[in-house]
Amino acid sequence: MQRFGKAVVRLRIPILILAFLLLVPSAAAYFRTGTNYDILAYLPKEIDTMRGQDILKEDFGTGAYAMYVCEGLEEKEVSELRKKIETVEHVEKILWYDSIADLSVPMSVLPDRIYDIFNNEDATMMFVIFDTGTSEDETMEAIHQIREIAGDGCYLGGMSSIVTDTKDLADKEVVVYVVIAVVLSVIVLSVTMDSFLLPFLFLLSIGMAIVYNMGTNLVFGEISYITKALAAVLQLGVTMDYSIFLWHSFREIKENEKDSKEAMAQAIAATLRSVIGSSITTVAGFVALCFMTFTLGLDLGVVMAKGVLFGVVCCVTILPSLILVCEPLIRKTTHRQFIREFPKATDFILKHSRIFVLILAVGVLPAAWCEFHTDVYYKIDASLPEYLPSVTANAKLKEYFDMGAMHMILIDKSLPDKEVDEMMQELENVDGVKAVLGMESLVGPLVPDSFVPEKLKDIFTSDTQEMMIITNEYEVATDEVNAQCDRIEEIIHRYDPESLLVGEAPCTRDLINITNRDFTVVNAVSILLVFLIIFFVFDSISLPVLLIFVIEFAIFVNLGIPFLTGTVISFVASIVIGTIQLGATVDYAILMTGRYETERLAGKSREEAIWIAHRTSFRSVIVSALSFFSATIGVGLYSGIDIVSELCILMARGALISMAVVLLILPSVLSLFDGLIIRTSLRMRRANIAGRDKAEAAK
Repeated sequence: MQRFGKAVVRLRIPILILAFLLLVPSAAAYFRTGTNYDILAYLPKEIDTMRGQDILKEDFGTGAYAMYVCEGLEEKEVSELRKKIETVEHVEKILWYDSIADLSVPMSVLPDRIYDIFNNEDATMMFVIFDTGTSEDETMEAIHQIREIAGDGCYLGGMSSIVTDTKDLADKEVVVYVVIAVVLSVIVLSVTMDSFLLPFLFLLSIGMAIVYNMGTNLVFGEISYITKALAAVLQLGVTMDYSIFLWHSFREIKENEKDSKEAMAQAIAATLRSVIGSSITTVAGFVALCFMTFTLGLDLGVVMAKGVLFGVVCCVTILPSLILVCEPLIRKTTHRQFIREFPKATDFILKHSRIFVLILAVGVLPAAWCEFHTDVYYKIDASLPEYLPSVTANAKLKEYFDMGAMHMILIDKSLPDKEVDEMMQELENVDGVKAVLGMESLVGPLVPDSFVPEKLKDIFTSDTQEMMIITNEYEVATDEVNAQCDRIEEIIHRYDPESLLVGEAPCTRDLINITNRDFTVVNAVSILLVFLIIFFVFDSISLPVLLIFVIEFAIFVNLGIPFLTGTVISFVASIVIGTIQLGATVDYAILMTGRYETERLAGKSREEAIWIAHRTSFRSVIVSALSFFSATIGVGLYSGIDIVSELCILMARGALISMAVVLLILPSVLSLFDGLIIRTSLRMRRANIAGRDKAEAAK
């Protein structure tokens, strides 16, 4: 590692030149990387609901769909509006009254259940079907054009409309996220570091790592909008420690080694040894997300694990080069440190160690119970501001038509008409179902095929499949609609075992079932990986258990607070926060425990070793936690997308809670279990610390 450090110092100018040159292709690749704004697209492709969507697109030319509500328009005006919308590129079909009959035929002749689908008081509704997918750019552009054509008094609801608004809002906010994170990080670093220039060098180095990371995402083709929104902020928060450690090592070595180049070479070697161990736990947390069946976890996990590795590389190559080149300016901007050592705080905490152990013992079960009972939402538009057009449109659908989720059924076209009719009657009797739209319900089973309008056939039939649309009053992601989907599937499978139920509600039901499993798997994998890392770092069985238990308590508290405040959080936050907080903040505990082990091996008593470990770690833990907090809290408070806001607020709060738990409770845990630790840790057993303690006690 010393050779590597000397090579970096010697090649500092070429390294900086290459680093800046690499920004160009990386930035170009970043702008060419696609973004997926449809969360449901990350469901496994093999499940029935996703297979059904593929069939709809391939056999029916039906990709995305939307419900269109018009207020205060005459029938002829609605018909003219429909014709204009049909001219929009990628609008494949529109289902309205004039798809069934000529406008010269009064709507009053329709059966009430069919009439009520399209009309209610002063409003009418039509179904707009696109030939492109829910989150494809062409669909979103078509929605923008439809909104321009419609003007006031018309509302476009449905999943594609939600995705379009999500894209517009996320694209507008993502640059602001970075600005907020940078500004707050500069403020915190200016206070915690001893030079006003250092924060800018740190952020320049980390910023380059972020650009490289985001640029290499081009190999995936696209990333989710959540990953795109969080990656830069999260990478900044979890890799800032590496820069701080390099600077502290450099400054400490330079007190004895006057030559800056030699001091930096040694600092790089020291940083590599420490940062590799620290980064592994963070990477492990993100790798755990890759075990999710819901592949949004894979998307975020791979991008962030890669980001941590880029952060390490840039910390030991680009940052040392920047510091050496700018060293004269750093000296000119030096100021006194505002956060110093706090020996009195250490004395106070260790003096009241029993109280803090009691807090842990009494609080862990209630905190875990609160976390388990925190309410989670799965409805996608619940994460968006109410003023967005899609949210307003969905409210109008509920107001005028009591419209909740809309399902589509695919059945074998060869199914006898009698069985189809019986099936539709059963479906209409399912709780919450308002109507079933299909060829039989719209034109009647006795109408000869030659009399059926071709445009109606195009909507509802393909060469091998027949499609039906189910409207109902239950909203997406509710227990009622999930039970309804189960009942519908039970009915249609009796008539056609290969039939499929498709739509936002059945997809969301599958999402709930899959992510409930993912929550357990991700937490188990992250704990196992971190356990193994700590086990190999300390050659100990007990320390991994104790350190993970302490950080898990912090996670319970963090995720239990929403229960106490009555806050409902997104399912994404409930799954990923635990593993991110564990991977990113267990380093605080490892730092203090490492120093405790060193002092015990050096012959210090239990009390003295813990006192030294706490005092020397106090400032580092605070600076690390504040860096993570500053990178995330501003975005959490600013973002209009609840999923992004919740994730950032939970990460920011989690950093502070982990900091408090490590500084207040971990010393007491180490003291209480000192005997167990020295008996179950290989290096301490070899040093015969237990025997030495007995000898000291005998004196």
